[in-house]
Amino acid sequence: MDGNGRWATHRGLSRARGHEAGVEAIRRIVEAAPDQGVGTLTLYAFSTDNWRRPRAEVAALMTLLRFYLANEVESLVRNGVRLSVIGRRDRLPDGIASAIARAERATAGGAALHLRIAVDYSARDAILAAAARVAGMANLTREAFSALVTGEAGLRDVDLIIRTSGEKRLSDFLLWEGAYAELHFTDRMWPDFDAQDLAEALASFHRRERRFGGLAALALEPAPSL
Repeated sequence: MDGNGRWATHRGLSRARGHEAGVEAIRRIVEAAPDQGVGTLTLYAFSTDNWRRPRAEVAALMTLLRFYLANEVESLVRNGVRLSVIGRRDRLPDGIASAIARAERATAGGAALHLRIAVDYSARDAILAAAARVAGMANLTREAFSALVTGEAGLRDVDLIIRTSGEKRLSDFLLWEGAYAELHFTDRMWPDFDAQDLAEALASFHRRERRFGGLAALALEPAPSL
């Protein structure tokens, strides 16, 4: 979800307005994703390193998060979207962690799309925390360790990572789950990202031959995980 601030600056708007436009883009993509065969969609909303941003901008982002949790749950339930929030919750402003828990409970039955939003998230920290929990565990498998990293057993690895706004790095996002993810880079700022952009990224993904370290091409799953 990159480019909100630059999108706003280019238009002479405040960075906060850019983040508001970013929330509007979330609505578009969440609505479009199931129709394009996406089963799981993970959006990087706020990284652990984003706490370094100016206090006013962080406060605006947290206000938007509150707004989303308070106003979008009904729509998510109506459209069969299950919401999960990954990342730390202990450092979020008062009331947000409980609002997240309520939203997750309310949408738990959604089967059309699993929407995961990363907030105060660091892939390195997630891996470190998982490693700290494995002491004394004999015969640890990749699957078991993956459940410790992601906090959810049986979650598929990521098939495709889309990076908006021209950035070409992973920025501490889904490092374990994205080990064999295909990468798609676009100059489009996140507030402008729409269903057609998603379709183009998925079309590029489906044209690629995925070998997973082997030689023979493997069949693609029908519902890629982003």
